[in-house]
Amino acid sequence: MGVRLMVVDDHRLLAEALASALKLRGHRVLAAAAPAAGAAELVIARAPEVCLWGTATPAETGAFDPVGRIKRERGQVAVLVLGPVPSPRGIAAAFAAGASGYVRHDERIEGVERAIMKARAGEAAVAPQLLQGAFGELLNPAAQPDDEGQRLLQMLTPREVEVLVRVADGEDTRLIAAGMGIAPSTARTHVQRVLMKLGVGSRLEAAALAARTGLLDRAGPLPGRGAEG
Repeated sequence: MGVRLMVVDDHRLLAEALASALKLRGHRVLAAAAPAAGAAELVIARAPEVCLWGTATPAETGAFDPVGRIKRERGQVAVLVLGPVPSPRGIAAAFAAGASGYVRHDERIEGVERAIMKARAGEAAVAPQLLQGAFGELLNPAAQPDDEGQRLLQMLTPREVEVLVRVADGEDTRLIAAGMGIAPSTARTHVQRVLMKLGVGSRLEAAALAARTGLLDRAGPLPGRGAEG
């Protein structure tokens, strides 16, 4: 039996694409929107069974304030957060606001659908290891905020960091390969691994995430470019 849904995401195109995919699987999508001013009010007014709430910045202060408002005014709405590779702090913030689960943006549609069904049933729709980390953060919060840029940097190999910097500089696969002295197919593989590790779906998103978290500043200049400027 289909679920009455709303899809809200930072990227309207992603929200509409996900809404279309869920409609094809028999769910009733009441609306797809970007979380600008008024998105929470729309959810409250429509009162879906499950709201998919996407965010690109789960660790940002106040990222889940709208989720908290929805739960206060429409407690029966299960809110399922869609986001990038999370830190325990981001997961904890989502649950503290009242979210029923957390699903990564790169999850397959089957996984999103399973999470939707769990959320509607009142279950926690989140991978066990993520849930454990979130509860640990809630019980013993860190004294200082997570350094997202440093955390992401530690996930990448030195070669992947160089690829990311080149992606952020606007280099295509051919230029990346030439600059690093590798085959285009190898460069393409490195790019895909970087996107996967960062939990994003495009080079543009990877560049935006790297810039926003300060990862590019930490990475330093590319080899041979230190004197440029």
